[in-house]
Amino acid sequence: MRYERGVSKAGPYRTLASRIEHQPDPVKGSRFIGLAAPVSTEEQAASLLDEARQRWPDTTHHCWAWRLVDERARSSDAGEPGGSAGRPILAMIDGHRLHGVAVVVTRWFGGTKLGIGGLIRAYGGCAGQTLDRGQIVARVPTTDLWVEHEYPDTGAVQAVLGSKGIAPRDTSWGVRVRMRLCVPTDQTQDLVDALRNATSGRIQLGDAVSDSPDLG
Repeated sequence: MRYERGVSKAGPYRTLASRIEHQPDPVKGSRFIGLAAPVSTEEQAASLLDEARQRWPDTTHHCWAWRLVDERARSSDAGEPGGSAGRPILAMIDGHRLHGVAVVVTRWFGGTKLGIGGLIRAYGGCAGQTLDRGQIVARVPTTDLWVEHEYPDTGAVQAVLGSKGIAPRDTSWGVRVRMRLCVPTDQTQDLVDALRNATSGRIQLGDAVSDSPDLG
């Protein structure tokens, strides 16, 4: 039985180094603020939206979009006309060739309607200007892998990890040795096979997985 995980990008991807906030010039009285951040999960993207709602509860709209490393993406017009806000924000994320990024654009209505075209330009423009101000970095998709083994297998396991250049993130010493490893996704299966061969199949594997970055 092979170790399997969700679909993800195998090679390096582009993302934001840190969160960014930007407020462009008002558009016909409407004020916009863009908030962008690197994210690994839907929950982190939702947390960015919650932050915007809490910081600016008096606003008209909180429109948003995100794209994860595994290519999943979502967007919302948050009450604006269909296709006038969320999709333009997502288009800017994709135009910057970014993954693992969420963007929220908050609007205060200024009293003058912008029309569909005006909204597309305003929301897309705010998202694009916000992302323009971010530092772009390369990341490598990784898998968080829990490994358990008997004490007599410690030498064999350490030899495999040393040959792969992998150091445990956490280790607990109980009835068995339990370690959390952060492994480049495209190397995970090779590592699992090597550990199983070195311990004659006695190794036990957890299924905790994430796309946390290991570079930067």
